[in-house]
Amino acid sequence: MAAIYLIRHGQASFGKADYDQLSEKGCQQAEMLGKYWQHFPDTIKTFSGDLLRHAQTLEHFKTGIGRHDFPLTTHSGFNEYDHVDILTCYNESWSDFSKMSQQIIAEPNANKRFQYDFNLALTKWVNCQESGVYKESWPEFKQRCIQALESIMRQHLDEKSSAKSDDMLIFTSGGTISVILQHILGLPEQQTLRMNQQLRNTSVTKILFSKDMLSVDYLNNYSHLSSVDDSWVTFR
Repeated sequence: MAAIYLIRHGQASFGKADYDQLSEKGCQQAEMLGKYWQHFPDTIKTFSGDLLRHAQTLEHFKTGIGRHDFPLTTHSGFNEYDHVDILTCYNESWSDFSKMSQQIIAEPNANKRFQYDFNLALTKWVNCQESGVYKESWPEFKQRCIQALESIMRQHLDEKSSAKSDDMLIFTSGGTISVILQHILGLPEQQTLRMNQQLRNTSVTKILFSKDMLSVDYLNNYSHLSSVDDSWVTFR
């Protein structure tokens, strides 16, 4: 039996010129997770999407855990969906994400306003039946994420006789984690989107697999944050 821990990135920089980097709180969240997980074996395999917020989460996790020698494989299959493209297709005036986020932040109830519009944009993306509208369609996104997961599971099973650890970490994003859970649990599209909204920054989802089995052990665990103070718990 092997375990894969899907780790969502720390809080990113919503409202800044570049969303794809951790905020100061996001860096601290990742370090807190590392400190919480100091029992992990030295030989654990580590994977990451190639977005900056994935790499930064991993680096601050390493600082917290006190080790920097994890063998790392970067895999673009674990990247998040293109939120800028999805928002632009929903509202053409939002092609500049930094301007859009600054505009929304300046309004009352900014978080609720953004979440409302973003949910509509995601629903439009998921329900789109035309090809070529988005840079990556919803079915293409799901297929990419599942293929990435299956590729590392196959590799692990092929190498299992010489493997020193059954544990793997994947530093990724909420959308990626959600469609992997959808694949395992057989969830409908709208429930998958709702679950995506509930995944906290640096939350951990554990899945188990063998040659004949793939299951969820637990999901969206952020006790490393809530055990300190609820103010550390964030969604973006």
